[in-house]
Amino acid sequence: MQLAHRNAIITGASEGLGLAIARAFAREGARVLLVARSAEKLSAARGELGDRSDVFPADVSEPEQCRAIVAHARRVLGSIQILVNNAAIQGPIGPIESNDPQHWLDTIRTNLLGPAMLCREVLPGMKSDNCGKIINLSGGGATGPRTHFSAYAASKAAVVRLTETLAEEVKPAKIDINAIAPGAMNTRLLNEVLQAGPQRVGQAEFDRATKQKQQGGVTPESAAELAVFLASSKSDGITGKLISAVWDDWKSLPARRDELARSDVYTLRRIVPENRD
Repeated sequence: MQLAHRNAIITGASEGLGLAIARAFAREGARVLLVARSAEKLSAARGELGDRSDVFPADVSEPEQCRAIVAHARRVLGSIQILVNNAAIQGPIGPIESNDPQHWLDTIRTNLLGPAMLCREVLPGMKSDNCGKIINLSGGGATGPRTHFSAYAASKAAVVRLTETLAEEVKPAKIDINAIAPGAMNTRLLNEVLQAGPQRVGQAEFDRATKQKQQGGVTPESAAELAVFLASSKSDGITGKLISAVWDDWKSLPARRDELARSDVYTLRRIVPENRD
């Protein structure tokens, strides 16, 4: 029961990774508010999780709805100890000159503005309590180019820098803010890539997605386990990091907490020629 007596908001929680995180949090004793756009899917998720959960249909791309989410969470849960920013859309697929500008902007509003505004709403309460955990979900394109997915890649890279920046801002209040790279999962976003076809996503991306679909991809449960760790007291003092659920030995990080705090590992940094001889 690592999250007993803790209350959490989880966005994009009606399916996929968000629902996996909600399940893991509930098992560990947390009370959770599930947020997504589909009231029908939220109702099904609540039926599964039971009385440890509540739901709130909302679109995180709208700042006023972000305010409503947090206000509702405080009414039904009380104080908020954990925020998980998982909601995201893939956005326009294809070369940027073929992208619809409004669709591009909608992607930034959902994937970047939404997490930023929810952080803005929960931080005053966390500062008052002198504790809190915020977990942002990164994704493909955050640490390297992702051809034909410019809006998604740009938004996810920006989420990592938002994570690093806010972590420094709130460090004196003992609020930890980290990002998770969940790995290549077989979710709704993968199906969108396959449906778009090789002409829009590029042959290499399509072949990679096809292979992933056939082989099963990374399970959402691996990222959910990391989310539990980052939401628990085990990760206290670990902040401003982008941690891979698949490739990083994150279970060993508490033993190297002080060293980690002095290091820029697990962050986005510019590489200069001297770094590569």
